[in-house]
Amino acid sequence: MAPARPPSLLALLLLSLLLPQADTRSFVVDRDHDQFLLNGVPFRYVSGSLHYFRIPRVLWADRLLKMRMSGLNAIQFYVPWNYHEPEPGVYNFEGSRDLIAFLNEAYQADLLVILRPGPYICAEWEMGGLPSWLLRNPKIHLRTSDPDFLAAVDSWFKVLLPKIYPWLYHNGGNIISVQVENEYGSFKACDFSYLRHLAGLFRALLGDKILLFTTDGPEGLKCGTLKGVYTTIDFGPADNMTKIFNLLRKYEPHGPLVNSEYYTGWLDYWGQNHSTRSIPSVTRGLENMLHLGASVNMYMFHGGTNFGYWNGADEKGRFLPITTSYDYDAPLSEAGDPTPKLFALRNVISKFQEIPLGPLPPPSGKMILGPLTLRLDGSLLAFLDFLCPEGPIHSVLPLSFEAVKQDHGFMLYRTYLVNTYTELTSFWVPNNGLHDRAYVMMNGVFQGILERSMQYRLLLIGKMGDQLDVLVENMGRLSFGSNSSDFKGLLEPPLLGHQVLTQWSIFPLKIDKFVKWWLPAQSPKMPHLPTPSGPVFYSTTFPIVGTAGDTFLYLPKWSKGQVWINGFNLGRYWTKQGPQQTLYVPRPLLFPHGNLNIITVLELENVPLNPQIQFLDRPILNSTLHRTYLNEPLTHEQMELSGH
Repeated sequence: MAPARPPSLLALLLLSLLLPQADTRSFVVDRDHDQFLLNGVPFRYVSGSLHYFRIPRVLWADRLLKMRMSGLNAIQFYVPWNYHEPEPGVYNFEGSRDLIAFLNEAYQADLLVILRPGPYICAEWEMGGLPSWLLRNPKIHLRTSDPDFLAAVDSWFKVLLPKIYPWLYHNGGNIISVQVENEYGSFKACDFSYLRHLAGLFRALLGDKILLFTTDGPEGLKCGTLKGVYTTIDFGPADNMTKIFNLLRKYEPHGPLVNSEYYTGWLDYWGQNHSTRSIPSVTRGLENMLHLGASVNMYMFHGGTNFGYWNGADEKGRFLPITTSYDYDAPLSEAGDPTPKLFALRNVISKFQEIPLGPLPPPSGKMILGPLTLRLDGSLLAFLDFLCPEGPIHSVLPLSFEAVKQDHGFMLYRTYLVNTYTELTSFWVPNNGLHDRAYVMMNGVFQGILERSMQYRLLLIGKMGDQLDVLVENMGRLSFGSNSSDFKGLLEPPLLGHQVLTQWSIFPLKIDKFVKWWLPAQSPKMPHLPTPSGPVFYSTTFPIVGTAGDTFLYLPKWSKGQVWINGFNLGRYWTKQGPQQTLYVPRPLLFPHGNLNIITVLELENVPLNPQIQFLDRPILNSTLHRTYLNEPLTHEQMELSGH
């Protein structure tokens, strides 16, 4: 066979014209004209935030398509370090943690990416995305140039950043910019050596072509900006846009104006009202910024859900854990449905750039099911050998979650009284040394609750040798602001009267494994049990008749606890506290017709006399009303409370 002839010069020229070349792709700041240039052409992004870690993987494509069809040309998202490195040197990028698969889904949806890899992300996420195993070093100084912290950060980024390098825009991918840290100016340390270290690390691993930027609120620009890293700002509809952009110009005199977090809604705390932002205020603010030529990212465009134990918390005078729902009053609802706010924003965007042709996908089908009666499986104490198969850790003084390598969930502390108390005696934890919530039992009988930031004391009686159990719940580590080391558990030894309680047996509980592998198989074989006191497991099985759909689990008159469906941890409910009354159940979590679904509830306080649940076709996110909707449709008032 004759050797192949090399292509002619004309053929090479045609090939170079037909194939997109990575070296022709660029995203840069044009400071002379206060704009971005994409491939040399003036460009402005209208972006929206969503978080892959708050959305089941099978729904990523649906959410991204709806965002593109809303007129967005970019998305912005964080990378939570603790989601991907659960133990030092142990990495997880599989399944719902497959970051590269998510980047590819965004690419298929024709969306550019603004990446915020941290290491701290806030995001109302557990510990702001920092792994709790950092706190196994009790002297570590987070978000500073502390060598121990920097060593962990460097190790993580040397794994993460090479993974995203091929996805940088100039390399043929869709990542146009990368944020350095996150709102660092709001952190007390103001450690510029730390910021410079991060910027240098990003440059070393990602190269000089990628645009690096910072994001801060107006009050954070002084400590959050860094020379050589592009400065952006964040603010909401109620803020003075002119004043804030003028302030930004003092730090970034030339280049495009950028609002990296324009708030379409806000987060919710347990015990407070569901947050909303009005449609007119959100659309008016967006239109004003687009008239100025600014690039804008809307936070959030789709909020999603804090499944499992992943919610963060704030401390504003007292400890404020964040709800399971991260609906955020965003344009795409928690279930991924277009809202009136979305259509109003889409109309604004259409005045400034082309909207993709075609209708938005309709809302997903919703399902009503129930009421279902749950059956008692037994008290948490009855299952202790299965919840902690390795047995307890013994210590004179109680140990924190971090000291025994328990990252999330629950831990049981047990001791025995060494004195007799015939009169009611105060039981409490001094120096606010309980993080975060304790369920107290004496000889298996529920006595009451102690809470972080609350000066509660329980009154107990007991005799020498009585068993005292304290189940401590980690309600989510602080995610914003000082973000000082938020250790969990009994951080001080409790007092009973003036007696310091010692000699503790500590049980780190593996509840998720127990629910997934043991309880469904074993509990049906157990004999009938009387209703126990304190934390208890209930469960039932149910089929789906007809077509499965998204649904919302409602637990009327239940108090507080955790729910699993088919072994998947839906998150926390706190019906007694509100405002969230329902838990979003995505359709892919349910087994279709012909299979039994298993629901398991860990109720921590009080089970209703009629232990029933129901699946609704709409969420209730703004209600603390103690009503049952089991046998009647929602009234108009209740629909208003639920945001419909």
